[in-house]
Amino acid sequence: MIELKNVSKSYDGVRNAVDDLTLDIRDGEIFVFLGPNGAGKTTTLKLIAGLLSLDQGSIAVNGYDIEQSPLEAKRRFAFVPDNPDTFQRMKGIEYLRFIGDIYGVGSKDREQRVLDLTHRFGIQDVMNQMIRTYSHGMKQKLILTGALLHDPETWILDEPMTGLDPASSFQLKQLMREHADAGKTVLFSTHVLEVAEKVCDRLSVIDNGRLLFVGTMGELKKRFAEDASLESLFLRLVYESGQGEKPEGHGR
Repeated sequence: MIELKNVSKSYDGVRNAVDDLTLDIRDGEIFVFLGPNGAGKTTTLKLIAGLLSLDQGSIAVNGYDIEQSPLEAKRRFAFVPDNPDTFQRMKGIEYLRFIGDIYGVGSKDREQRVLDLTHRFGIQDVMNQMIRTYSHGMKQKLILTGALLHDPETWILDEPMTGLDPASSFQLKQLMREHADAGKTVLFSTHVLEVAEKVCDRLSVIDNGRLLFVGTMGELKKRFAEDASLESLFLRLVYESGQGEKPEGHGR
C-alpha cells in the first residue's frame, strides 16, 4: 500500500509540480497515473521512490515513511524510471548480479528469477553483451528484469511500456495482473489511454500537479457519459480544469 498525505513539491518555489496531493493506493490493485506531459506524474513517482525530497506532506510505502525510514521503505518496492540508460559499461548479466547483491537475493532464487524474467521479456540471449549495445527497448526490458528480481511487494513504474514490443508489453501486463492478484500493489504512469483503460483497476487523472479524478473506469463514465471513451473523458476533465482546449462535441 502507498499512502500520500498533503504532498507538495515545487522546483522553483513559485508553482507546485505536485500540489497538496492526498491519495491511497491499495494492496491488490493496479493503479494508473494518467495525465498530459508536465502534469506531475513523474515528480510524484520520484517523490514516492525517495528520489526527490518533499516540500510538504508525507509518503508511506507498506507502512514505512519514505523520509523517516528510507531503507526499510526502499527494500519493499521496485522503481522503474522513464529513462533506461544506466550502467552502460556493464554486461546485462553483470547488472542483474549487481542488483541481486544489493537486495540480498540468494543465488538459487536469483538464478531462477533471472531465467524466468529474461525469457518472458525475450532478452535471455543478450545477457553477455554490453548494455551500451542494447536498443532502447532491450534496455527497458533489462531494467524491468532488475527491478522485479527481488520480488518486491510494490511496483512503481514510470511509463514502463515505452519502447517495448507488443510481446513484451503483453508479458508486462500479465506480470502486473499476477502481482496484483497476489494481493500486492502496482502503480504506474502512462500517457497511453488504451493501456490505462485495459489494465487498471483504478485510475487517477492528474494535471498541473492536482488530482482531477480518482476511481474506477466505471465511476468515471458514470460521472460523465456511459458510452464515452477514456480519451474523451480525459480531454473533458483537463478542459474543465482550465488547462486544455474544449473537446469536440462538448458544448459547455
